[in-house]
Amino acid sequence: MNKLSQLLEALKTYIPQGAVVNETVSASSIGWHIDHSLLVISQIIKAMEASDPAEYQFQLNMKRILAFTLNRFPRGAAKAPKAVKPVDTFDAAKTILAFDAINSRLKVLASLQPNQFFLHPFFGKLNQKAAIKMMGIHTDHHLRIIKDILQKQA
Repeated sequence: MNKLSQLLEALKTYIPQGAVVNETVSASSIGWHIDHSLLVISQIIKAMEASDPAEYQFQLNMKRILAFTLNRFPRGAAKAPKAVKPVDTFDAAKTILAFDAINSRLKVLASLQPNQFFLHPFFGKLNQKAAIKMMGIHTDHHLRIIKDILQKQA
């Protein structure tokens, strides 16, 4: 959980560059990547809260094994589902408030039972431990994109 918190703190440092876009890296702005990352975490925690831990059963999933072993997702391999696509234009003040909300949601995540889960479209059912790892990999994925946007802009 500490790694996820550290990644979120790093993500927060890019709020001042939220309007920056570099279409050679991504059609979306840095702010979109930040807001998307926060939406993903929020939606995962919400789904896990509503889950019944008795319904969780581990299943071998090669895509999950590969992503979790490499600690990376390939770029461009998937599109964000509508539920986690930011719809508003980037607003730094709203994003700062969203970070505050995520910090309280992380406390909820920490209090969940180990087998509360959410259903990932590629990785299947992810329990608390796996979900935290996936959120860390996902957040790091978007941090890398943000860094590339800034680096290739210069």
